[in-house]
Amino acid sequence: MVDFKKSVIYQIYPKSFYDSDGDGLGDLKGVTEKLDYIRQLGADYIWLTPFFVSPQKDNGYDVEDYYHIDPRYGTMEDLEELSREAGKRGISLMLDMVFNHTSDRHEWFRKALAGNPEYKDFYIFKKGKKPGVPPTNWESKFGGSAWEYVEQFDEYYLHLFDVSQPDLNWDNPKVRRRIQDVVKFWMGKGIKGFRFDVVNLISKGEFRDDLEGDGRRFYTDGPNIHKYLQELNEATFGTDAEIITVGEMSSTSLENCYRYASEDGKELSMVFSFHHLKVDFMGNEKWVMVPFDFCKLKHILFEWQTHMAEHHAWNAVFWCNHDQPRVVSRFGDTKEYWKESAKMLATVIHCMRGTPYIYQGEELGMTNPGFHDISQYRDVESINHFRILQEKGLTRENAYQILAIHSRDNSRTPMQWSDQKNGGFSQAEPWIEVNDNCAYINAETEEKDEDSIFHYYQKLITLRKKYDIVGYGDFEALDEMHPSVLAYRRNYRDQKLLVINNFYGKEVTWEADESLKDYTCILSNYEHHMMDGKRIRLKPYEALVLYREA
Repeated sequence: MVDFKKSVIYQIYPKSFYDSDGDGLGDLKGVTEKLDYIRQLGADYIWLTPFFVSPQKDNGYDVEDYYHIDPRYGTMEDLEELSREAGKRGISLMLDMVFNHTSDRHEWFRKALAGNPEYKDFYIFKKGKKPGVPPTNWESKFGGSAWEYVEQFDEYYLHLFDVSQPDLNWDNPKVRRRIQDVVKFWMGKGIKGFRFDVVNLISKGEFRDDLEGDGRRFYTDGPNIHKYLQELNEATFGTDAEIITVGEMSSTSLENCYRYASEDGKELSMVFSFHHLKVDFMGNEKWVMVPFDFCKLKHILFEWQTHMAEHHAWNAVFWCNHDQPRVVSRFGDTKEYWKESAKMLATVIHCMRGTPYIYQGEELGMTNPGFHDISQYRDVESINHFRILQEKGLTRENAYQILAIHSRDNSRTPMQWSDQKNGGFSQAEPWIEVNDNCAYINAETEEKDEDSIFHYYQKLITLRKKYDIVGYGDFEALDEMHPSVLAYRRNYRDQKLLVINNFYGKEVTWEADESLKDYTCILSNYEHHMMDGKRIRLKPYEALVLYREA
């Protein structure tokens, strides 16, 4: 059985990773060409975001065909070669499965629109409350109504995301069997990991107006969600102890995640939750400009760490992915303390209880690109909200400022391989612009620099492999109300790990609840440390990992 508690997963957004054929788009052969880089970093799995046939309205999360690879990414032979070559390097592949919805160009939906009653029941069609009024007031996560009118039926179909992404009807057992067939197909190709996109939205509850919010309380962690996940587990990946799974859980609750990621193995190996990445939102609204709430960030991280451990459930721990801004731009300092803050943020996550995920370029300290014109954006959500923000009365300048902070395109700019043309990503014009700072933030430069962010990530991954306490220890929050320091202790058998992080660009004194004389510093982002008994003088964005055995 695979030990995912000591594993590290590297996420690749193929479109932006490496272009092997000079068309401006990353591809599967490009991933194969860079496998030695991932091996050098030390990752155990590669999570590939969707490369299936798709009209790309939502960058591949609108799947037209679950069984075939979009030609812009390559061929099935290319994927098989990638799997073989990764295996030679001790790396397994994790595929991203989008099962809450399909593309409106999927064969099932086209048959539904053609009036085939069997396939119409694969989706969620409802009558309006009255002419011209959708069934409910639910809002799409990409803006606007979550319902689209179909004239020939005089009905609406549900799309919690883009209008081109109709939601599947998981209450229909035929749908669930078809989904199981897809998972079995890819298991047959030797795939050893699955990430399930917004999977806690697949079971809808009551279809009625939400007088308190946008409707999410009626479709999140729905009434049959655990039944459907257990059924999927039993029929597919649960039959292979070598397969790991992770569920992306949108607006979920701790209580549900105890069950999703329980050690009993009936549902999933681990879960992604996003509450800690809403601390610079206003409520659930992300399209705002507010400073992040550090104490709230600590509280959420500590709460999930502590309670998931108490209930024997497992977290995926992360800052970045294809839907999130670059963390060093979000919570760090991209100017004076770029390197120190990027290393500190990595320390926070990689020493926690859970399986760490690294998003491509995070290990280099890649930053938000600072786009200043709507023509530079490609993300459907960002383009929609640029319009919506102005309709709400914001100026174009304010709308641009908000997109520069929160747009998903902040993480989708091409991987920065070198200081050459287009950051070494492609010889052609990339599908989205490369960040100008590729001149000094790039893999080629950082691989040569022993003090680089890249080498620091290597050291963090090595700690997880070397010290059992990192993989298996419990979690103890420390000094939760401290205004500048995020600190915690891990305990395992006769080992202790103390992780101390200054989250800000000013020196600060922190006092431990025990003497530190028996601890050894096994990792830090500074060369010299100021420790005296219980007191530590922390430099700007300093991170310390202290270890001792009883």
